[in-house]
Amino acid sequence: MMYKNPLLIAVLSATVLLFASHLAAQEKDEDGFVTIFNGKDLTGWDANPEIWSVEDGMLVGQRPSVDPQPRQDYIYWAEAEPGDFILRLKYRLHGEQGNSGIQIRSERRPNRNAYGYQADIEAGPRWTGCLFHHSRGGIVMRGYKGIIHPDGTSGLERFADPEELAKKYTTVGEWNEYEISAIGSVITLKINGELMAQVDDRHERAAKTGIIAFQMYQRPMRIEFKNIRIKILDKE
Repeated sequence: MMYKNPLLIAVLSATVLLFASHLAAQEKDEDGFVTIFNGKDLTGWDANPEIWSVEDGMLVGQRPSVDPQPRQDYIYWAEAEPGDFILRLKYRLHGEQGNSGIQIRSERRPNRNAYGYQADIEAGPRWTGCLFHHSRGGIVMRGYKGIIHPDGTSGLERFADPEELAKKYTTVGEWNEYEISAIGSVITLKINGELMAQVDDRHERAAKTGIIAFQMYQRPMRIEFKNIRIKILDKE
């Protein structure tokens, strides 16, 4: 007859219950999200294979040369062009000159370029957590939120110290979680669960839908993405 240790059974039972509750909470938190990068290959993505590849479950952008290139390059998610959504992913930037970003509600342009909103990422102190636009510049900077009116005038106000918010993420060499939501005219950027910027963009030229893409800048650098998932909220 096998001897049963009551203490060991109790510990194992508690561990199982804790793990089950963790999974339940995780499933609840991620309700409705779909993984859009399989971690194995570039299925579902349109990319230049000389720059974009898959390594150890990561989507990797890296220049084949240390020399600066004439232009930036983008990898496009080819499955949809959503309008309202929540996008979550992890990113890790390498290189002191690193500069990248996540295009949303954007347009494809010639020579593997893109145009539109960009949730910015950089190795420097200014742009990470800001919403940039290729023709409108910095739409809303880190630490600010508010409204942009149809005529382009803005009512943005500072809600937090941009330098203090920069302490909530790591610029180079470590993973950060980016969450980008676009719901109606409101775009919200969070990094590691912290609100970085938010804008109610009612500008007459504000895009309502478009591509999602990731940027590889001209400079020598490496950018890695993983755990890329999206919850599309577009009305059918």
